Amino acid sequence: MKKLFPLLLLSLLACFTFAACSQEEEKDTSADGEKIEITDMADRTVTLNSQPERLLILGSALRLYTYIAGTENLVGVEKAQQDVASGRPYIIAHPELADLPLVGEGFPADPDPERIAQVDPDVIIAGDIMDTESLKQLQSDLGIPVIITNCGSDPVFDDTTYRAMEIIGQVTANEDRVTALIDYMAQCQAELKELTQDIADADKPTVYVGGLAMKGIQGIDSTNGQSALLQGIGAKNVADELGAGHFFIDKEQLLTWDPDILFLDEQGLSVINEDYAKNPAFYESLSAVKDAQVYGQLPYTNYYSNVETALADLYYIGKILYPDAFADIDPVAKADEIYEFMLGEKLYDQMAERYGGFTKITLGE
Repeated sequence: MKKLFPLLLLSLLACFTFAACSQEEEKDTSADGEKIEITDMADRTVTLNSQPERLLILGSALRLYTYIAGTENLVGVEKAQQDVASGRPYIIAHPELADLPLVGEGFPADPDPERIAQVDPDVIIAGDIMDTESLKQLQSDLGIPVIITNCGSDPVFDDTTYRAMEIIGQVTANEDRVTALIDYMAQCQAELKELTQDIADADKPTVYVGGLAMKGIQGIDSTNGQSALLQGIGAKNVADELGAGHFFIDKEQLLTWDPDILFLDEQGLSVINEDYAKNPAFYESLSAVKDAQVYGQLPYTNYYSNVETALADLYYIGKILYPDAFADIDPVAKADEIYEFMLGEKLYDQMAERYGGFTKITLGE
């Protein structure tokens, strides 16, 4: 018996070892089957071992995330993404962001690795923050996958924005919602094109949009040339001759252009009114001011572009420029449709109360 016992013990240990190895192999195989490979917007392949349940979304990616998944499964937030007073619709629609633990200040983005470790996310999606090497280092330091996205340069109808949304949809298993969002925006784009495609250039008024935010609130000299927003309705933007992108113009140039219609971003209206008080003669020389053709638009730029507000503005601008073609469009109702589809809540009244809404403007008041 003394000789048999060691042999029996060895046999039992071998059986247990084989069973344990078999279970481990089965677990590994199962995990392999759940792995998700993401090609992010820095052309990196990031592998997730399973569908993440705890997510940290930084920078511009948070706005897109709310379009797709609300605030579901978020474990932290940057301080700059909590302030309802900022007027960003995704924060207004989701005040619960203020209850999430802070992981940094944001804008400029400065994620705090120690705080991130405390909230223990399964994955980080970072949009338009830091540089690629810094984000790779953050991933290395924390041992947490970091997926890099960016929101694109155009406020609407931007393929870069769509790609970022597709990545977020893949990470969160919300591909159907992303498809619905992109389809909705494509339908809006097609509708706007159909409404405006038969309007002759000779029948189009010239237009200038001033007061656009650019790293803060700006005055009437802040504008965009070849704006994707105005191009979406074939508008005759006097600033197009400058090229594509943002510009600070010499105000005298505005007198030379003398557009038929002025749109003023309502976030910059206080700066414009201050300037008007100092130099009313300049503004009163403009045909649009003399003819009472000055209109406000809801501000869509605040920590990158609020896509839904830009899209709502586009219908409103179209209504002002081409009233006959847009006779069946109610810009307020359309704005609420857009807000509700993209953020789950009708927000026009709250935005209008904050900024002024779709209305004619008398400078100096």
